[in-house]
Amino acid sequence: MLDKLGLQLELSKTEHLYRSRKVLESPQSVEPIINGKKVLSFCSNDYLGLANHPDVIQCFKKAADQYGVGSGSAHLVSGHSAEHHALEEELAEFMGAERALLFSTGYMANLGVVSALCDRHSEIYEDKLNHASLLDAALLSRARRIRFPHVDMEHLGKRLTQSNSENNKFIITDGVFSMDGDLAPIDTLVKLANKNNATLMVDDAHGIGVLGEKGRGVIEHFNLDNKQVPILVGTLGKAFGTAGAFVTGSEDLIETLIQKSRGYIFTTAMPAAVAAATRTSLQLLEKESWRREKLQSLISQFRKGVSELGFELIDSMTSIQPIIIGSSEKALALSEKLLEKNILISAIRPPTVPEGTARLRITFSATHTEEQVDKLLAILNEVTIE
Repeated sequence: MLDKLGLQLELSKTEHLYRSRKVLESPQSVEPIINGKKVLSFCSNDYLGLANHPDVIQCFKKAADQYGVGSGSAHLVSGHSAEHHALEEELAEFMGAERALLFSTGYMANLGVVSALCDRHSEIYEDKLNHASLLDAALLSRARRIRFPHVDMEHLGKRLTQSNSENNKFIITDGVFSMDGDLAPIDTLVKLANKNNATLMVDDAHGIGVLGEKGRGVIEHFNLDNKQVPILVGTLGKAFGTAGAFVTGSEDLIETLIQKSRGYIFTTAMPAAVAAATRTSLQLLEKESWRREKLQSLISQFRKGVSELGFELIDSMTSIQPIIIGSSEKALALSEKLLEKNILISAIRPPTVPEGTARLRITFSATHTEEQVDKLLAILNEVTIE
């Protein structure tokens, strides 16, 4: 098998699917230094511009002086610090939930929740465009999987009513779909879950901090509460600008995850300094609503300008604004041409997205300026791929 790896890698290059890493040599910002040169970046998930905020950095430094660098162990052994505990309480209050539980990554949170609650007797209904971590979580749980076409509520409703199972039924979805930027119809999903005695789980990695007046994500956007969405996953490495993830829900849910989630029990806790820095990020996220307002203004400016250029956009109101190119070869070539003009935008290709839908995944930060958006539009107008 190992002898074949080289051939497989070469094949991925000829199919324009080979992925390469770029080296960041500066703090995260809209103008980072990548591979030795300063670029204007439109491909970070630092939506609110908090990853390099001076208050967050100062809090991290202070906590590192107090707690050191590593947490040393899992939460259930000796790694659960006062900073972790305080952050969980503050996240629960922010989201309006009974409890919150920290995980080291969003991927691990999704696997940890589903594996703790589902087994081969369960049924999982999930959107075909769900994040890879949700798809993998369902697969590893050994539950019966039913994947429905993207945001097709009629199809989902039919499949739910056709089920004769009295076993645990779960509807699992992204809140904001990471490659398209569109929203799941959470309000409709709540009704379907209630009607069919199913449990709804939402991964709102790209919605929390960005959507809603207070930044509480899709729950606030759809005017819902945590009883209607009983399992919610959020990440800290995007709008919060730090690292890690959390799950909110009832007292019983969180205690069950502490007792049964292998991804929580058998993993070293995130550094206490990261938890401390995230507490500061949460305060900024709550009080500085101008960041969300600025994002919406930039998104409107971009969508108006890029539609006039004739590019194909997806119906998205979020920071994720993909331009559909089609072939992997053309998407990659366009990304490279943009980089030659010091614009950094990644080409997203299969298997991350379906065949024939390769794209430029453009994302915005509250720290972008209107002039930078104008510059992006001007260069997009210059760069063409035959």
